[in-house]
Parts: sequence; structure tokens; C-alpha cells
Amino acid sequence: MPVTERLRLTALAGGFALAMVPALALAVLTAVAIPLVLVTVGVPLLGVLVPATARLTAAHRRADSALLGVPVGVEYADTAGAGPLARLGVWARDGARWRDQAFCWFSATGGFVLSVLPVALLVAPVVHVVLALALGRETWLWLALVSVPVAIVAWWFATPALVRARLTVERGLLDQARVPRLERRVGEVEGSRADSLDLNAAEIRRIERDLHDGAQARIAAAGMSAGLAEKLLRTDPDAAAELLREVQTTTVDALEDLRSLVRSIHPPVLADRGLAGAVETLALSVPLPVTVELDVPRLPAPVESATYFAVAELLANVVKHAHATRARVAGSHDGARLVVRVTDDGQGGADADGSGLTGIRRRLGAFDGTLRVDSPLGGPTEVTLEVPCPTP
Repeated sequence: MPVTERLRLTALAGGFALAMVPALALAVLTAVAIPLVLVTVGVPLLGVLVPATARLTAAHRRADSALLGVPVGVEYADTAGAGPLARLGVWARDGARWRDQAFCWFSATGGFVLSVLPVALLVAPVVHVVLALALGRETWLWLALVSVPVAIVAWWFATPALVRARLTVERGLLDQARVPRLERRVGEVEGSRADSLDLNAAEIRRIERDLHDGAQARIAAAGMSAGLAEKLLRTDPDAAAELLREVQTTTVDALEDLRSLVRSIHPPVLADRGLAGAVETLALSVPLPVTVELDVPRLPAPVESATYFAVAELLANVVKHAHATRARVAGSHDGARLVVRVTDDGQGGADADGSGLTGIRRRLGAFDGTLRVDSPLGGPTEVTLEVPCPTP
């Protein structure tokens, strides 16, 4: 880092050090005005001080954004249409406003120390030399010879670290937009986890129901028929043979039920041919022309499965509700995100909050996926699925 950059950082630190004056004034006045609210005098004072603090912190956010190369933002609670007292109540409950106050106190204390040190280290050698020359004493001359190089070396190495420390703390206090974003993200993750648990529980119940009503019932019937055939084998061989034929048919049906159940959990074609091949096979069973244009690599099995069943549900909706004559499934993967679009030439008007689409949205939400619906009345309808999915 050249000398000019060190000097620039020192000038920047000096500006930050001077900024402690308005910060300290606002912090002290606000601390005095808060208890004065009890005698109403503090209400108009805070009506001036809180916006003034916001303007000061806004200036620092702009500077920090430019210096750090990342946006430093804030999301204040909305006070539009609120009267003075109501606005004061909103401010009192707004964490972003209190963090503004914390910044003012930091700027006037620790921030001031961090910012004034680079200036002091640079000015100290000059002061020592001037004093040595002015006093003309040998002790001062030796002190200047020792202290000047030490101060310059300390200034050279400490200045970037001190400025960086000041900016890091400032960003932690001022980048208040990250707090609600984090809270929203935590809420989304919790909701996604709950949805995944609900979907898994529903899927388990469906499998249990299909087993109970399908294969299990057929196998139980086959066992009873086989037992009865054993009893009739000596007394009525023809009836026993007929029962055994029924057992064979029932066993084949039970096996088909089990195969269907397995296919509903994870279709074999999905494991064999991947998402593109599975959707192409799925399209053949749809009773209208479906064009498939999927250019995607092999993806993790859970993502392929969730996307496959989402596309299957969308195509089923097209058949049942869209009154369409054709449909199209197109998708691609850019190395980080899978995007699939299902379109049809039907009548449009699809309800983005309907139970079917909501179920798909919840299924994709387990992977941080999203679903967008564009379905004006009269059509066409386009549903876009996006799933974050970096390839290995």
C-alpha cells in the first residue's frame, strides 16, 4: 500500500474523528430529551433529534458503503400518517432507531479513539521535531531521533488496521437491514422445516394407506385363499385349483400395487435416466401433446424427485383445469440453479394460492426453491420453478 493510500486513510480517519462532535451532541441531547417526555417537552425535542440522528447515520452509511464496497442499509419502522405521540411510540419500539443511538455513542467514544490514533501517530513526529528545534535541548533532540521513526513505523502499520476496525464496527451497528433480513430468513427456514415435516408425515400416511388398502389386503386375501385351497385339495381338487389360480392373480396384483407404490416414492426411470428422461416418459402418459426441452445434468436425487413430482402435478393440473390443447416443459441448469418452466395454451386464471400450487411451493421450499405463476385470464399460463442446486 503506497504512502498516498496511507495518507488518504489518515485523512479519512481524521474526518471520522471530527464526526464525533455531532454524534456526541445528538447522543447527549437525546439522552436528556427521553426523560423529558414525561413533561411533554421531550416530545418536540425528539421530533427533531431522531430525524437528525437518522440523517447523520445515513451519511455514515453512504461513506461505509463506498469504502467497504458493500451496501450498508437500514429498514426503519413505518411512521407514515402517525401523529407526534404515535410516531414517538413507533420510534421507541424500533430497534433500528436504538442502534442509531448506539452508533452515536460509539462514534463519540471508541470510534473517536480508533480514528484519532492514525492522525496522532502521523502528527507526533512533527511535534517532537518542532519541540526539539524550539527548545534546543540535547535530551529533546535524542528523544526526537528515537520517537520519530517509531511513530512513523507505528503509523504505517497501524493505520489500515485502525480504519478497518472502525468501519467493521460501524457496519455492525449501521447495517440494520441485515437484521430483518436475517429474521425473515430464519422464519423462512423454520417454515420450510415445518412444511417438510408435514409433507413427510403426509407421505408416510399415504404410503401406509396404499399398503393397507392395496398390497396388504391382496396378500391377506391370497393367504386366506391358499389356506382354503389346502383344505379342499383332497376333497375338491377342481375348487382348490380355482382358488390357487385366484391366489396367483391376487399375488400378481399385489406385486403390481407394490411396484406402483415404489414408483410413486421414486420412479425407477428417474434413477435410471435422470430428470430429463423421467419427464419425457411422464409426458407420454399425458393425454395431450407435451413438448419437453430439458437441458439439465444429473442432480441430487432429492432435488430431481421434488422437481419431477412438481412437474407431474403441474401437468395434471393442465389436463384437469386448463382446457389446453398443448403444453411445454422447458428447463436448464446454470451450474448453481435449476429453472423449469411449464407452460400451456389454456384459458389461464390459475390460482397461485390454490391448494395444488401451494403444495408444490411447500415441496420446493424444503430446498429453498420458489414457484412463480403467470396466468392471465385467457392464457397462456406459465409456472416457473427455481431450485438452488450447485453441481458438484
